[in-house]
Amino acid sequence: MSNQELEVPGPAPECCPGLLTAPLDEDQAVELAQVFKALGDPVRLRLLSMIASRAGGEVCVCDLTPAFDLSQPTISHHLKLLRQAGLIDCERRGTWVYYWLLPEMTDRLAGILTRPAGRPLPQPDRTPAETPAETAAGVAS
Repeated sequence: MSNQELEVPGPAPECCPGLLTAPLDEDQAVELAQVFKALGDPVRLRLLSMIASRAGGEVCVCDLTPAFDLSQPTISHHLKLLRQAGLIDCERRGTWVYYWLLPEMTDRLAGILTRPAGRPLPQPDRTPAETPAETAAGVAS
């Protein structure tokens, strides 16, 4: 697989733990890294936001392109990567392509990154005199 091609991760099994409740297995990490890679570009993040926040749930590419100082082929490339990551889908209608959010993937990301309500984060094992800076520098007492 080239750096430009992303495979669409399948739907999240209901039994999958969140990132903050259990470590991810290797397959989960690979799938999620592909989605986060697609979101790691400011243009793609803006495109996703514009699509997701659009009244009516879908937007024509003709309404997306003017918002950027980029060529139409570049915008299409970014949209393709978002589609391959499973974040959006599209349909051609005549000469225009319309895009909409796939909420299953954003819900999956939200579920993985959300800490269960009322559940505290695990605390690191360190002595009271040890500061986070000392821990990061490896200066434990």
